Amino acid sequence: MPYLIAPSILSADFTRLGEEIRAIEAAGADWVHVDAMDGRFVPNLTMGPFVVAACRRVTNLPIDVHLMVETPERLLEAFARAGATTLTVHVETCPHLHRTLQTIHELGCQAGVVLNPGTPASLIEPVLGMVELVLVMSVNPGYSGQAFLPETLPKLTMLRQALERVNPQALLQIDGGINAETLPLALKAGAQVFVAASAVFQHPLGIAGGIQALRQAIHAAAGE
Repeated sequence: MPYLIAPSILSADFTRLGEEIRAIEAAGADWVHVDAMDGRFVPNLTMGPFVVAACRRVTNLPIDVHLMVETPERLLEAFARAGATTLTVHVETCPHLHRTLQTIHELGCQAGVVLNPGTPASLIEPVLGMVELVLVMSVNPGYSGQAFLPETLPKLTMLRQALERVNPQALLQIDGGINAETLPLALKAGAQVFVAASAVFQHPLGIAGGIQALRQAIHAAAGE
């Protein structure tokens, strides 16, 4: 089973974004995670397709775009054209979730679906067979640096079991408060892809030290 580290550039130094992305790639990051927020669905305003395009110019890593936006279907094509690998949408913002996921695939991207901490896993069960990625939020989305919510762990286990039945190739991702202490809890609950922002970009030993600490936590928790 692969275990992947996806640093979120939400905590990167945007005056040096290209250098920061090259640094995470050199340190062994698996994906680049981009948090797109619209200031409406979540209380923050962040990155649009132009940031994804800038990332694509400096890296060949998969770019994992988490759309924390209302009516995400309006933005799918722009993000796909900008170079996104995966487009992940919230069940809370998609009244026509099947159609939205189909559109993502038609645009040539992998499709993901996201749950907020307070949203039950049962809401995405009808689409588990359609996606390449399922993301469980372990904080309420909107800001970097929030504390991990351990009550989201049973949801990871429930979804891992459901995916094993209907779509075992799909990856289970966790985002929110992930660091070397919380990552093992998420891994043991079933997570495979770990989004980390401040634990990478604000690590006392720098970006390489942050990724190394997460990789060591994976090896220890997985018994490797």
